[in-house]
Amino acid sequence: MMMAGLAAPFFLLCAFCHVATAITDGLLPNGNFEQGPNSTELNGTVIRSRRAIPQWEVSGFVEYIPSGHKQGDMLLVVPEGSYAVRLGNDAFIRQSLLLTPSLRYSLTFCAARTCAQSEHLNISLTPYSGLVPIQTTYSSSGWDSYAWAFLAQQSPVDLVIHNPGLEDDPACGPLIDAVAIRELYPPRPTNKNLLKNPGFEEGPFFLPNSSYGIIIPPNIEDDHSPLPAWKIVSLKAVKYIDAAHFAVAEGRRAVELVAGRESAIAQTVRTVVGRKYALTFAVGDAGDGCVGSMAVEAFAARETVKIPYESKGNGGHKRAVLKFSAVGERTNVVFQSSFYHMRSDGALCGPVVDDVLLVSVRSVPASASARRWLW
Repeated sequence: MMMAGLAAPFFLLCAFCHVATAITDGLLPNGNFEQGPNSTELNGTVIRSRRAIPQWEVSGFVEYIPSGHKQGDMLLVVPEGSYAVRLGNDAFIRQSLLLTPSLRYSLTFCAARTCAQSEHLNISLTPYSGLVPIQTTYSSSGWDSYAWAFLAQQSPVDLVIHNPGLEDDPACGPLIDAVAIRELYPPRPTNKNLLKNPGFEEGPFFLPNSSYGIIIPPNIEDDHSPLPAWKIVSLKAVKYIDAAHFAVAEGRRAVELVAGRESAIAQTVRTVVGRKYALTFAVGDAGDGCVGSMAVEAFAARETVKIPYESKGNGGHKRAVLKFSAVGERTNVVFQSSFYHMRSDGALCGPVVDDVLLVSVRSVPASASARRWLW
């Protein structure tokens, strides 16, 4: 009887414990918020209890939004499942995760702005944090998937997604859905290619129902990039795409430059001053209905090349080469879109870069196709 008497209060106490969850690649536990609050924990759509959503803690004005919910003239659609959360002024959601220290991880999450003019999300995992801008909508649905990466330095660690905005109407905050994670495996250069992750095969987790790619935010350095070895050196984002939903030149992944000259990627490589190099790559379209006269500019050392591509929007690519002589022990390789493009449904789009190869011209190319590009 004494043991039973102790068990009840112990159980009640643990019901409020902040328990860390061991994670695997994919959705976080209840990462799509399909397990929701009891009706007694809701005031309309507003969550009344900080532990109302299983696996999550909430703080501030947080709403539990069903798909099809109307806000004025706006119909809110949920991309993954039937429910999402909305973060009002200074509100956040939090989940504790068991990670492996010293390993790199990338988060993928869906977000949509509502009626605020300028929206950002503050993503933090101790000791890192960063603002992800979401005011630019890249898809036609209003929802975009975003990626954010970090190096785990401890375990457990709290993932916090926070809306730092302050609006007159707290219901103007962003919607969040489908939070996933993936361990990243930093690639290395080989004797066949001086670039790391040259085909963009290593990157964030793709949600199974995501048909609009993943937005890699602007001004991302390579140390904490969700696209390992690559930096986003532009004012706007680039889109990471997969072969399941888009046309790619090689392998399973590629990058679409969706914001014109404000969309650029770069990688820094070791070079020998005075030595000649050849940079070869594929330029094409994603097969996503992006039509028009496209062009990709490539830069390395003091050389540049502009590769035109006439897109019919149904997939395809062409090969290109840039030859240069190194002027330093490190050389930045940069790819940038020349023009702005938009699909007929209003989604931003652009040319695709894939299958990048950098070799010294003294080296033997990796394949017969590479020899055709270089010589």
